[in-house]
Amino acid sequence: MSFPTARPSQYPENNDVRLQVYVPTNRIGKVPVVLLLHYWGATDSTLEEEFAEILATKGIASVIMPMPYHLSRTPEGYRSGELMIQADVEDMKQKMAQTVSDIRRTVDWMETRPELDMNRLGLTGTSLGGIVSTMAFGIEPRFKYGAFLLAGVDMAHIIFHSNKVAEQREQFRRKGYTEESLREALKEVEPLTYLSPSDPRPIYIVRARHDEVVPLSATDRLEDAIGPHQTLWLETGHYGGFLVKRGLVRNVSSFFQSEFTGKSFDAPKTFYAPTIRVGVGLNPEDGMQVLAGLDVWRLEGNKAFGSILFSPRGPRAFLGSELDRGISVGAMFTPQKTTFGVFWSTVF
Repeated sequence: MSFPTARPSQYPENNDVRLQVYVPTNRIGKVPVVLLLHYWGATDSTLEEEFAEILATKGIASVIMPMPYHLSRTPEGYRSGELMIQADVEDMKQKMAQTVSDIRRTVDWMETRPELDMNRLGLTGTSLGGIVSTMAFGIEPRFKYGAFLLAGVDMAHIIFHSNKVAEQREQFRRKGYTEESLREALKEVEPLTYLSPSDPRPIYIVRARHDEVVPLSATDRLEDAIGPHQTLWLETGHYGGFLVKRGLVRNVSSFFQSEFTGKSFDAPKTFYAPTIRVGVGLNPEDGMQVLAGLDVWRLEGNKAFGSILFSPRGPRAFLGSELDRGISVGAMFTPQKTTFGVFWSTVF
């Protein structure tokens, strides 16, 4: 299915919204449906297609919508998503408005389909798709359920603290913007403007404990801004969930299935996703060297952790506590001895 965007841009490719629609083949009567949005810079719809196939096995239809300037909507000569986030307030407002308009027009089309039960309509998105989803959910009352993965709100805060948009942040600063003035300038397309803690619609939040792309504070603000919800924590960075994406997709699909059928859903207390670190270690025995490995222990509610690591000089282990911005101090274990060590790392 395709339709023209109601907010056309200067790029013809971007103005045609091409949907992928999945309907369970074993359906009897109308079925619930979920609208799926991808992450920033997606070059294919593999994750959303896998999501759609799992939903279909649960008797749920789905619609995959490409966001502006992505996938089939990428203008010639550009990478998918390259034009989506620019250091220009009016440009950002136009693109966010176009995305939400396209989402609402997709819902308009869904309402015309006899296969779909619009009283059981869900919305989910990942990363940037999740951020946009929170805004669309706040604006569009036809969505009854929402699942936001690796998302947050307060876009000015995200721009000024995310490690993903350093270039855009510096450009905004050169134009004279502070976090506060950018927040005011983007208020019209800020999800916080439209979300309400009194909204009773069920929501599921999936967040990563070491996320530096969507800062934890931005996801905290999302949780404060919405009504009843459940939260699943991943012991990863922003990208680590992709290592267990099938299990994660099944979990989120179970949320929708439970809500659509009036059954109780409880977010898992634990959900295994490997905590993979890459960084630089410094200790008296080895000097400075590159390290990469896997966390094997973490003290709950604390920044203390233990990792098995690999280096050009062989296996190592680290046991310590994170101080700030990925810098941790503790004991470094080498085959020869145990020494004091400093480990600067980032978690995928």
